[in-house]
Amino acid sequence: MRGRSLAVAAALVLWASGASAQVSVRFVEPDRYTDAENRLGSGLTLRITLGEIRRIFEGLGRSLPVDRGLAIDVLDIDLAGIERPGANAPFGLRVVSDVTPPRFRLRYVLSEGRRRLAAGEEVVTDPNFLLRASRFSNGAFDHERDLLREWFRRRIVEGRPAPG
Repeated sequence: MRGRSLAVAAALVLWASGASAQVSVRFVEPDRYTDAENRLGSGLTLRITLGEIRRIFEGLGRSLPVDRGLAIDVLDIDLAGIERPGANAPFGLRVVSDVTPPRFRLRYVLSEGRRRLAAGEEVVTDPNFLLRASRFSNGAFDHERDLLREWFRRRIVEGRPAPG
């Protein structure tokens, strides 16, 4: 009984702190990513992009059962749109169209205790992302957040296999 109380207390502390011990995110060679920062000096830095992607995954992980863990290696990032340097100096401007969907290459392992429930490596993208986009913007990573939320729901929560 005492062990169960300690486990519940630890889970409550994690929940209250906003931390997600169930999700670990590792960025593999981020300097080689296709498009995770503006390399021309305007727009978002690599550090900001990686921090936001980490927050997205950790937020999604809060819906995992307490006994499950998810390890994600981010192998590549290609943000939605194309940077237009100088268009909104010094911040830059990202022009999004249906030919520039967000794309991630991920490797993941979903586990329960020491048991591996699912694992894989896949490219996560949606060429129809603008059809599902909300008219109301919540921030700079809306398209990426929507794409990763849908992937997480299908692959991790529902356990559906990758298409193809």
